[in-house]
Amino acid sequence: MKKKNSKQQAHRGSRTNKAVRVDAWLLLPVLFLLAVGLVMVGSSSVAIAEGLGVSTGHYVLRHLVYIILGLALASTFRGIPVAFLEKISQPLIWFSALLLLLVFIPGLGHSVNGSARWISLGIANFQVVEAVKVMVIIYMAGYLVRKADKVRTRFFDTLKPLILAGLLTGLLLLQPDLGSAAVITAVVGGMVWLAGAAWRHLLLLAMIAAPVFGVAAMEPYRLKRIISFMDPWQDPFNSGFQLTQALIAVGRGEIFGVGLGASIQKLFYLPEAHTDFIFAVLAEEFGLLGVIFILALFMLLVTRIMVIGLMAHRAERPFAGNVAYGIGLWIGLQALVSMGVNLGMLPTKGLTLPLISSGGSSVLMTLLALGIVFRIRYELDFEARFKAAGVTGVPEARR
Repeated sequence: MKKKNSKQQAHRGSRTNKAVRVDAWLLLPVLFLLAVGLVMVGSSSVAIAEGLGVSTGHYVLRHLVYIILGLALASTFRGIPVAFLEKISQPLIWFSALLLLLVFIPGLGHSVNGSARWISLGIANFQVVEAVKVMVIIYMAGYLVRKADKVRTRFFDTLKPLILAGLLTGLLLLQPDLGSAAVITAVVGGMVWLAGAAWRHLLLLAMIAAPVFGVAAMEPYRLKRIISFMDPWQDPFNSGFQLTQALIAVGRGEIFGVGLGASIQKLFYLPEAHTDFIFAVLAEEFGLLGVIFILALFMLLVTRIMVIGLMAHRAERPFAGNVAYGIGLWIGLQALVSMGVNLGMLPTKGLTLPLISSGGSSVLMTLLALGIVFRIRYELDFEARFKAAGVTGVPEARR
C-alpha cells in the first residue's frame, strides 16, 4: 500500500512539474524593454557608427549579441537552485572588492574618458561594477537571513553591511564612479530597511553617509556637473552641453514624437546618445506617450519582482525574498536615476538605462539577475503545486 501511495505521489509530482510555467507578468516587460532597447540602439547609434568609420549596424548587432549572451546567462541561472546562491553568499563581498581592484592593474584595467571602470577580456571590455551589484545583493540577502533578529534591534548589525558597502564605495570613488557607488549604497540601505531595521538606526547611518557623498561631490569635475545641472543654459556650449541637448531632444518630442529614426539631437549633438542619453532620443522620437510607455514597463517589472520577493517571504524563504527585493531595488533605482538625468531632474551620473541602453556589461548582468528572479518564481510555483497535489515532500534536487 505504501509503495502504491509512493507511486501516486511521484505521478502527481511529475504532472505538477509539467504544469510549472514562466511568470508572464515578469517575462512580458522584460521582452518589451529588450525589444525597445534593440530598436533604440539601432536608431541612436547610426551617426556614431558612421563617425567612427564602421558599419551603421555595428552597435545594434553588438547589442543583439549581448542580448543573446545575456539570455543564455539568464537561462543558466534559472537552472541554479537558490539554496546554492545562499551557500556561496558570504565570500561574495570580498570577491566584489577584488573585482573592483582589478581595474587598477596595468594591462588588465582599461580606462575610458579618464575613468578606470573596465577590465580587458581580449575581445571585449567588461565593466566590473555591474557584476559587483549582483554579488552585493546576494551577499546582503544572506547576511540579512543570518542576522535577521539582530538587524532589527542592534545598531552594529545594521551598521556592518553599510561599512562593507562603504568599502566598495571607496573603491568606486577611486575609479571614479559616483553613480554606481550611490546606487549600491541605496540598494544596501533599502534591503536593510525592508529587513525591518529600526528607523533611528537608518537615520543615523544616512547622516553618516551624507557627508561622505557630499565631499565626493566636491571634486572639481563633479561640482561642475552639479552647477551646470542647476542652470545648464548658463553655459550651454561647455559644462551644460549634455543636459541642454538632452532637454532639447525631450522638448522636440512633444506628445507623439518626431517618429522613429527622425531624431536630430542624436546626430552628433547629444553625447552618448546610444548609452547614457538613449532615453532622451526615445523621448524625441516617441514623445510623451513613449516616455509613459517605458515608465509603465519599468513599473510593472519592478512591481512584479517585489511581489515575488513578498511571495518568497510568505513561503518562509527569506533569502530568496531578500534577493528579489535587492534586484528590484537595483533595477528600479538605476532606471529612475538614468531617466532623471535625461529629463534634467538629476545631475549627470553616467548610468545606463537597464535593458535599453547599449552596454554589454549592463545587459549581461541585468539579464543574469532576472534569471535569478525567474528561478525564485519557479521554485515558489513548483513547491506550491506540489503541496496542492498532495505530495508531502518536495524533492530537494528539483528545488
